[in-house]
Amino acid sequence: MNGKLRLSGLLVILSGPSGVGKTTVCQRLAHRLDAFLSVSATTRSRRDNEVHGQDYYFLSKADFEQRLSEGRMLEHAEVYGGNYYGTPAEPVVEALAAGRVVILEIEIEGTVQVKQRYPRAVGIYLTAPTSDEQVRRLVGRKKDSPEAIVERLNKAMAEVQRALHAGVYDYFVVNDDVEAAVDAIAKIVQEKQGI
Repeated sequence: MNGKLRLSGLLVILSGPSGVGKTTVCQRLAHRLDAFLSVSATTRSRRDNEVHGQDYYFLSKADFEQRLSEGRMLEHAEVYGGNYYGTPAEPVVEALAAGRVVILEIEIEGTVQVKQRYPRAVGIYLTAPTSDEQVRRLVGRKKDSPEAIVERLNKAMAEVQRALHAGVYDYFVVNDDVEAAVDAIAKIVQEKQGI
């Protein structure tokens, strides 16, 4: 699966900083468009509330590295702590070959890798309307300490700047309202499909 992909479906990449609502937008968009929503793989331990194949594919480090060496990962990153995250290529390629819209929810580095293999992929970066709203969303998730929220907000601001200069995002969509963001992205997808 090395080389550039040329398939009949449409590959849509959605990225954005932590707490911007990527997962919600991706799920609603997949439902609206009857699209294939890709599930990422990771080598980190599965949490009690997570389901293999639904939240992530939980792989051993050896299995992940073998898939990498065989070119069976569309994109990947090794994160702090030595865990890998990435997108298994087979389900994406199969869905694209069947002519489906495929949605990837991945980070900037992954987007760069995917765009190298599939230049026709549509890169969309989701942002919050303001930094105050970004803070409100991060606090509302009730997943992080105040220190972690400050760290995530600083990281988010830097990430938006990286996204602006990465050259892989075709559209920037403000998620002021989830349904409006889904509508905007659905319209982009339909235009790309010539509908």
